[in-house]
Amino acid sequence: MTDPQPHMRLLRGPLLSFDADPGEDDAPAAGSVRHLEDGAVWLVDGHIHAVADFAELAPHLPADIETVDYGDKLMMPGFIDSHVHYAQLDIMASYGRQLLDWLNDYTFPEECRFAECAHAEAVAEAFLDETLRAGTTTAQVFCTSHPGSVDAFFTAARARGLRMLAGKVLMDRHAPEALVDDPLGGLADSERLIGDWHGRGRLGYSLTPRFAPTSSREQLEATGAVLRNAPDLHLQTHLSENEGEIAWVGELFPECEDYLGVYERYGLVGPRSTFAHGIHLDQPMRRRLAEAGANVAFCPTSNLFLGSGLFDRLACREAGLATTLASDVGAGTDLSGLATLKAAYQVGQLRGQPLTAWQGFYRLTLGNARALHLDERIGRLREGHEADLVVLDPQATPLLARRTARCRKLAETLFALMMLGDDRTVYATWANGRRVHQRDA
Repeated sequence: MTDPQPHMRLLRGPLLSFDADPGEDDAPAAGSVRHLEDGAVWLVDGHIHAVADFAELAPHLPADIETVDYGDKLMMPGFIDSHVHYAQLDIMASYGRQLLDWLNDYTFPEECRFAECAHAEAVAEAFLDETLRAGTTTAQVFCTSHPGSVDAFFTAARARGLRMLAGKVLMDRHAPEALVDDPLGGLADSERLIGDWHGRGRLGYSLTPRFAPTSSREQLEATGAVLRNAPDLHLQTHLSENEGEIAWVGELFPECEDYLGVYERYGLVGPRSTFAHGIHLDQPMRRRLAEAGANVAFCPTSNLFLGSGLFDRLACREAGLATTLASDVGAGTDLSGLATLKAAYQVGQLRGQPLTAWQGFYRLTLGNARALHLDERIGRLREGHEADLVVLDPQATPLLARRTARCRKLAETLFALMMLGDDRTVYATWANGRRVHQRDA
């Protein structure tokens, strides 16, 4: 459901937003959390005009302002997904093999279908429907190697007023002929797409070499040159997901120190670079990424599904390396940020690194926004920010309602949401000041 009236609204009800990293303790760091039991978010022309207790804001409101009552719900900033493949929507839940087999058996054949523009357009619409139903209002998205797949995605995202990052996959070897480009053609396509879409509305472009094995040295060098000349672009790729993949990179790039060294050699490691997975990194590699200002996208449902390994979140924190949370659909098994939190908690338990609800919801919102350099626009409920919100229903299912009825503290409710919640828990999603999803509509 898309609301046709974006101009002015008041959303009233409990709200939660983060102003800083809450830390790893059971209690959040002082000043990191903003929670109002009877809050009000005043939306004007796609932005947040004011946020306060309703009683404080009420005297300043226009007499005829429309009020949407979320009194028994919980308003939060819209969720952010730092790494996802929209073209893999229809191969979710394909029999899970190891990474390289999965790419050859499922991913590459599916992505060949995106040569047809009508197919790309249909999947882009379906993907955004599902994403908004899950409460995610911003994502960093892999398209395919077909320029039309990027046009289709950005067209659909712009029509809905969404803030999205995306890019054409660069891949000139070790893939089916129907998917490979070449160093000059692939970058020419990317530069055209950048000119057409980067900075248009709420859209941004991410240069997207799939991963080191599918790009030649010439393609990686050309990608680095584009990034050096346009530092406001993002970059997304994969790093150290699977041990077989790492061994293959070593064979293909024997002149480089390690897998990360390939990306460093070609100037791809910087403050707007996202490296998906990063499971099999050592501490010096984490420190090198941290020094460059890059982030690693933790994709727990994907890592568990493909048996890739258990991400060491606290080792990244110790190294000063920013981490983000991501679904990595289609190897990931759910577009829901709540499902991502549940799996992240489970991985953390196996690592001896419990994930608090404070840290989890921070990562889904302000933490991801900061790592992607979008925190001046999205990620918290703050005056002047773009009006992207998710409204969660603590009584969405009978089981969740039973559990939350026993909760006496906000931390308990949040933890119940991240362990028992799913897409049904998302009561409404707002993007750019418009209601773009309503559960009961």
